[in-house]
Amino acid sequence: MKTVKSPFHFKGGVHPDYNKELARDKAIEKLPLPAELVVSMSQHLGAPAKCLVKPGDFVKRGQVIGEKNGFISVCVRAPADGKVKAVEKRLGPAGGKADAVILDTTATPEPAPDANSPTPPPTNSPTPILPPLDWKTATREELLKRVEEAGICGMGGAGFPTSVKLNPPPGKRCEYLVLNGAECEPYLTADFRVMLERADRIRLGVEIMRKILGGPAVRIAIEANKPEAIAAMEKAFADIEGNVEIVVLPVLYPQGSEKHQIYATVGRVVPEPPALPIDVGCVVENVGTVAAIADAVEKGEPLLERVTTVSGDAVVEPKNILAPSGTKYADLVAFCGGEKEPPAKVISGGTMMGFAVSTLEIGTTKTTSGLLLLSKKKVFQYASGAC
Repeated sequence: MKTVKSPFHFKGGVHPDYNKELARDKAIEKLPLPAELVVSMSQHLGAPAKCLVKPGDFVKRGQVIGEKNGFISVCVRAPADGKVKAVEKRLGPAGGKADAVILDTTATPEPAPDANSPTPPPTNSPTPILPPLDWKTATREELLKRVEEAGICGMGGAGFPTSVKLNPPPGKRCEYLVLNGAECEPYLTADFRVMLERADRIRLGVEIMRKILGGPAVRIAIEANKPEAIAAMEKAFADIEGNVEIVVLPVLYPQGSEKHQIYATVGRVVPEPPALPIDVGCVVENVGTVAAIADAVEKGEPLLERVTTVSGDAVVEPKNILAPSGTKYADLVAFCGGEKEPPAKVISGGTMMGFAVSTLEIGTTKTTSGLLLLSKKKVFQYASGAC
């Protein structure tokens, strides 16, 4: 393993005001379980999951409540024990509406009618939901199935189903596995903290993915403004075998863009759509997704929660929060001490590619990387720049 400077540089790019200092040094904090979760059936790219529950049902943590509904789709599992209050159309982070399961996590199951059949205990615990696998002895097919049944999708962008990305079509071969740790969006530091605090999980995830993909070379892409993350990856991958490099990228937006990153790390150009990265022998995965794969295989833990950065000058205390899918934005803000002042704009995601939202009653999804509360001063600052 070695660390190198990016050998290729794309034309253009911009240098926005990054504002990452607000949350970069804030260790990941686990959010206490909210009383209500809004779990969308559309947390990924492709067809929404087909809802399997109805109002009044009691569900267990990890239970499939939305089944995969097509080739480009992902299953949805209950992020906590609870009672289904409603299944209704709810606004999502990107503005559209989709079916969502409204889960009351304070409810308890009805007592078993048969005294010899005791009510099962709650499952909001570390007990494995899926049988843990030994990745060294498991087959490629078993590992792919685990990624699929764990409901894993890309956690850094549009949420493309990971099991599809890791299973190239006949005639296509992955030569390079690129780990996206650039996190070039202003304010966001969730991936940075994952690289610092979960480097061992990223290392294991890479080993699993290399087995699935047939042993490609690995390139770990990190911007130069994250020296602590670079050091953490160097330590975690120090003794790994094979062609593995940490590629230090110039600080430039959009270094985290999939196609730009492929060029910056391996010098290959992805043709215009419908061409995909696999057409030039590459698979790109976000570092959070890689860690989730490790947890799904070794611990039997589906993708039920993720780290989200809550930041901006209108929130009392910016934080990086580990929260279950379906956590309402209002609960994230409350965990950060509330609003410092009424925000002029609330953005789901980052300032460059995020979506402005009009309510904090929206639930997080598997792709919710950030929530920004910006004052009028900051909004005006961004609006006043020339094209």
